[in-house]
Amino acid sequence: MTGAALTGFFTSLSLILAIGAQNAFVLRQGLTREHVFALCLFCALSDALLIAAGVAGFGIISAAWPGATTALILAGAAFLVVYGAMRLRSALTGGNGMHRQGQGRSVWQVLALAAAMTWLNPHVYLDTLGLIGAVSAGFAPGAPRMGFAIGAVTASFLFFFTLGYGARRLAPIMASARAWRILDLAIALLMWTIAATLLLKL
Repeated sequence: MTGAALTGFFTSLSLILAIGAQNAFVLRQGLTREHVFALCLFCALSDALLIAAGVAGFGIISAAWPGATTALILAGAAFLVVYGAMRLRSALTGGNGMHRQGQGRSVWQVLALAAAMTWLNPHVYLDTLGLIGAVSAGFAPGAPRMGFAIGAVTASFLFFFTLGYGARRLAPIMASARAWRILDLAIALLMWTIAATLLLKL
């Protein structure tokens, strides 16, 4: 179960580490110290719901269609390879960045924006319902798969609260294009490692 939890943790962490609209928004709110707790909790709980749906959904599909596990693992591994290539390209071109926006929003305005960035983002569903669900299919139902889900959810909570409350200390590092290139390269290597691990389970 420990190995499954660690895989879930690092799979989830590697997916949400890449800067995006949601992460940049959390980072900006952390820099201004506005409604940080509510925002981080909302993002982490949203991830937890999506991760649970992805892991549970794959169990239902696998029971109804035995060949689904193999097909989904192959699809997940293929996506990991492509996603890793995208991160490598970003590392080589320096395509990431962060720009601060307006401040002074109410907590409800902040949560509404977070909801839009989370639930209206197709990549969120691809990552949680698709990719995390596919990786979880490589673990046996029961404790191993549950451990994977717990690890993935833990990574989400850790990431968002660290990003929100550590924003002021992380800001100088995240302002460096070189730092983002190193991060993207590390994510690419991790994605390919997880893809190889998936394929070895077939």
